[in-house]
Amino acid sequence: MSQLISRTPKPKYDVVLIGGGIMSATLATLLHEFDPNLEIAIFERLGRFAKESTSAWNNAGTGHSAFCELNYTPEQPDGSIDISKAESIAEQFEISKQFWSYLVTKGYVRSPKDFINSCPHMSLVFGEKDAEYLKKRHDKMSASVLFQGMEFTTDHDKLREWIPLVMQKRNQSEVLAATKMDLGTDVNFGTLTRKMGRHLVEDSNVEVFLYHEVKDIDPKEDGTWEMKVKDRINNHKQEVEADFVFIGAGGYALPLLDSSDIEESEGYGGFPVSGQWLVTHNQELVAKHQAKVYTQATVGAPPMSVPHLDLRIIDGEKALLFGPFAGFSTKFLKEGSYLDLPESVNTKNLRSLFGAWWHNIPLTKYLIQQVAMNKAQRIQHLREFVKDAKEEDWELKVAGQRVQVIKKDQKDGGKLEFGTEVVVNRKGTIASLLGASPGASTAVYAMLNVLEKCFPEKLHGEWKEKLLEMVPSYGQKLAGNPELTRKVRDYSKEKLELEY
Repeated sequence: MSQLISRTPKPKYDVVLIGGGIMSATLATLLHEFDPNLEIAIFERLGRFAKESTSAWNNAGTGHSAFCELNYTPEQPDGSIDISKAESIAEQFEISKQFWSYLVTKGYVRSPKDFINSCPHMSLVFGEKDAEYLKKRHDKMSASVLFQGMEFTTDHDKLREWIPLVMQKRNQSEVLAATKMDLGTDVNFGTLTRKMGRHLVEDSNVEVFLYHEVKDIDPKEDGTWEMKVKDRINNHKQEVEADFVFIGAGGYALPLLDSSDIEESEGYGGFPVSGQWLVTHNQELVAKHQAKVYTQATVGAPPMSVPHLDLRIIDGEKALLFGPFAGFSTKFLKEGSYLDLPESVNTKNLRSLFGAWWHNIPLTKYLIQQVAMNKAQRIQHLREFVKDAKEEDWELKVAGQRVQVIKKDQKDGGKLEFGTEVVVNRKGTIASLLGASPGASTAVYAMLNVLEKCFPEKLHGEWKEKLLEMVPSYGQKLAGNPELTRKVRDYSKEKLELEY
C-alpha cells in the first residue's frame, strides 16, 4: 500500500483513468491485455479501490439481467409487452460474465465465489391488474432464448416454497403473482474490483496512485490533455499529460467533464440522490429468503428506487437487504463536498436543470417524502413484503451517493436520464461515464463501447483476436441464437462456479 502512496506520477502517459471503481479497473485491464506496452495510470482520490459506488453496501449487488426488473419491460398502449431493453441488458451482463470468466481462466482473479454467487431473481406483484401484466410479461419473455426457464405462479403453496419469509401471515385470498429465474446472481462488485486492482498493481505495468485527485482537465494544442493532480497525503500538486483520458469518477465525472470544455459536455447537469437500506443479519430470517425479489415502483418514484428484498452475500456472510429509500445530500460522492451541487451549476446547464426540475415535480415531492421518513415508517414499507417484520431485527444502512444525469432537451429544456451513458468527444481522446443503473453489471459492455468509439481501428484490427478470446460472443446477438446463448452460459457457469 505504501508504495502506491509514496510514488510520484510521471509527467506523461498514454492513458489516464480517473477513479478506482469497476469501470476504470475494467478499462485498464482490457487495455493492458490488448497492449501491455501502453503506459497507463489510474488516479483514485481515496485510499482504496471501490470505496464509492462500487462498494458492496453502496449498491444492490444485483447482476442485472432483466430477469426481475419490471421497469425494463414496459407495457405498451396496445397492451403488448416490449422486451427489447430487457434482452439488451441481459446480453450486456452475459458479456460481463464472459470477461470475468477469462480473468479467472488466466489466474488474474481467483476464487470467483468471493464476488459472484447464484441467487434466483424474482418479480413479485400484488393485485389482479399487476398479476395480469406479469403473466403477459412471462409469456413474452419465456419465448426468448435469453429468458427460457422463467417460471410463473399465482399459487400460494408454490410461493411459500420460493419465498417463505414473504408468505408468512399472508391471507390466502390475497392475489399475488411471481416469476422466478434460477440463473440470477448476487455480485460483490467491490471485491471484484479490488481483485482486478490487485492484478493491475502486482502483475502489470499499470501504475496506480491512491490518494491522488484530478482537479482539472484542459486540452492542449497538440491534441493531448493536461490534468492538475493533487497528492492528498503530501499536499503536492503537479501536472500530468495523457493522449487519452477516461473519467470514471462517479458523481465527480460531471464537473471534470465540464472542465474539459468539450462540446459534447454542454448542457449536462446532475442531481445527487443518496440511498438507504434496511439490513438484517438475523440468519433465521435469511434462511427463509434465498432470492432477490423486485416489485413495481411506487407512483412518482424513479426506476432506480424500485422496492426489492434481496439476499446478499458479502465476505462470505449472508444478509437481507430491503430498499432502497431515497435520501438527499448536495454531495456528488459519499465522501464528497456539500458544495458539489451548487458549484456544478453554470450557464451551460442552467436551462437543462430547470427544465428537468419543472417537468419532474412529482419526483421532487417523492424525494422530500422519502427524506422525511423515520425508521419506523421505513419498517412499515418493509411490512408490505414481510408482514411480521420486527424493528429490532433491521438496521438502517446508508448506501451510495448517485448523481442523476440531466441532459439538455430541445422541447423541455432538460430531461432526466436513468440509464448509463458514455460521453465521448469528436476526436475520441476523452470519454466519461455518466449515470447509474444498470451500472456495474454492464461495466464490460460500457467499456467496450468506449473502446469502439475511441479506438475503433485497433479494436476491429490488431486487438480483435484478443477481444474474442476475452468475450467469445463479441459482435454477435444472443437473442435468437439458442446455441450461442447455451455455449456462453455453460462457459461462464463453469468458470465462475455458479450453481443454478
